[in-house]
Amino acid sequence: MADDSPRSWVALGRLLFGLGVALQAAEDFRDMEDAVEYAESAGVPAPDLLAPLASGMMLVGGLGTAFWRLPRVSTGAVATFLAVVTPTMHDFWNADPDSQSGERLAFFGNLAMFGAAITFLREAYGGD
Repeated sequence: MADDSPRSWVALGRLLFGLGVALQAAEDFRDMEDAVEYAESAGVPAPDLLAPLASGMMLVGGLGTAFWRLPRVSTGAVATFLAVVTPTMHDFWNADPDSQSGERLAFFGNLAMFGAAITFLREAYGGD
């Protein structure tokens, strides 16, 4: 008989969210040159250093969230990344008309992920 308790649904949500975040970061590592270029175009200082660092933070944070290892650190890393990157890298209100739609989509996608990250961060600190 399957466990249909609310806790099992939360664990499934964490697993899917964390793996999604980790897989997205893995894609950045597959094409790090493009990630660095994008960061540079957004005015990120030291993009050669910060783009791989941010991708690593998301990879480790995503896996930690998925498998609930060091949950305060892992969910905190994901939430921090999204809180910083979302309004700075995906500022669609400043984008040129050709990229505004894509940036808006990325902004709202990150906003949804940020909501999940802070929910799991609250859980990591023992919230009900």
